[in-house]
Amino acid sequence: MPKIILNFNLIIYLYNRQQLKYIPLNIYENLVIFFIFAILWVMMLGFGSPILFVSGILFGAWLGTFISVVSISVGTLLLYITANFFFSELVNNLLKERIKKYIDLFKKNEFYYFLAFRLSGGMALPFPLQNILPILFNMKKTNYFFASLLGFIPHFFIWNSIGAGINDFIKTSDSFNFLKFISSREIYLPLILFLILILLSLVVKKKVFDDKN
Repeated sequence: MPKIILNFNLIIYLYNRQQLKYIPLNIYENLVIFFIFAILWVMMLGFGSPILFVSGILFGAWLGTFISVVSISVGTLLLYITANFFFSELVNNLLKERIKKYIDLFKKNEFYYFLAFRLSGGMALPFPLQNILPILFNMKKTNYFFASLLGFIPHFFIWNSIGAGINDFIKTSDSFNFLKFISSREIYLPLILFLILILLSLVVKKKVFDDKN
């Protein structure tokens, strides 16, 4: 997922406390709206990071992780089915030669290697490209869905935790101070976890993919 430069002052200005109070009173309605929007967003080749920030801000770390993991997993599956039906030949022509060395590897155990692929952050590929990549080895839909569902959880939890931390900071701060923001426990702990996860993702990539070629 790409890095996002956040304008925190703008977030604080737009996301006032009245809006924060709206969410708990309409939690089920907002979960349904978010679920549908996230599916459409992914199917339209949207990136994952903005959705994860929003789910963390709106629903908190745990519920935000749950709804984003489920909705984005459904969205990626629908994107995969649609792209495989309409654009299979185009995807093969554009990508097959570029990642030819990995195709046979995925075919050996598509669930295991695609789960590792998701856990490694998609090997730094753009999120929309990650979602259509299995077209190249005609992955089973059930394996695609559950490998995505499980593989998303660590990354999504960290992004949602950062979003939840932004929410908490907004509710408790009258003005924005970057040093105060970055030193708040709700922010620096997820950032530390994010750095650790990046290192672990590199290890997974090397052990599972690079050492096999």
